[in-house]
Amino acid sequence: MSFAAERETIAAGDVVILHLGLQNMLKLKLEKGKSYQTKWGCLRHDDVIGKCFGSRVACPKGYIYVLKPTPELWTVNLSHRTQILYSTDISLVTFHLDLKPGSIVVESGTGSGSLSHAIIRSIAPSGHLYTYEFHEQRANLARQEFQEHGFSEYVTVTHRDVIENGFDIPNLADAVFLDLPNPQEAACHAKDALQENGSHNEDVNTKHGRCGSTVPRSGRYSWNLT
Repeated sequence: MSFAAERETIAAGDVVILHLGLQNMLKLKLEKGKSYQTKWGCLRHDDVIGKCFGSRVACPKGYIYVLKPTPELWTVNLSHRTQILYSTDISLVTFHLDLKPGSIVVESGTGSGSLSHAIIRSIAPSGHLYTYEFHEQRANLARQEFQEHGFSEYVTVTHRDVIENGFDIPNLADAVFLDLPNPQEAACHAKDALQENGSHNEDVNTKHGRCGSTVPRSGRYSWNLT
């Protein structure tokens, strides 16, 4: 649970990012007694556990830096279950949604969890993310990842088709983000989920690029092609 932990010492069970060289990183969950084969040779998990994040660890043929995971590092190392948003897009989304500690956010779909991790960091420790995914296996994998990363208290993952069934949290959210094939079909449900003066952002891929909209609680639409 190294994502949420404030400690600087690496413990068994932590997920870490291994930096092996320029544009060469990977994620690894540490377990006592295990080892992992890298291009620099065998890395023993026990050689990492107990060290500080950022430490340089020796392998038979070189060195590896062990980094504390951040949403940015997770985005470039996660397992792709879907297409994802990257840090540049994520920063724009969090800015337009005016996310801050204490915000209540609704997201659909969860996908690979790239945006979800950034949202959780922005709204912790007093906010909450309600994220919805229509694909059951992806929802279960995301729920498991959030638990492993120590985020369970900040996020609720629901397997649900929000276009067909809407959201189950009326008038609760400060912000809603939709990353769906046809987000306009869920706009009315997003409006129902929002508190008065909440914000709503849609994201949809088009043949010309990425198109986003910010929809105030009043329902007025403003489209921007980016």
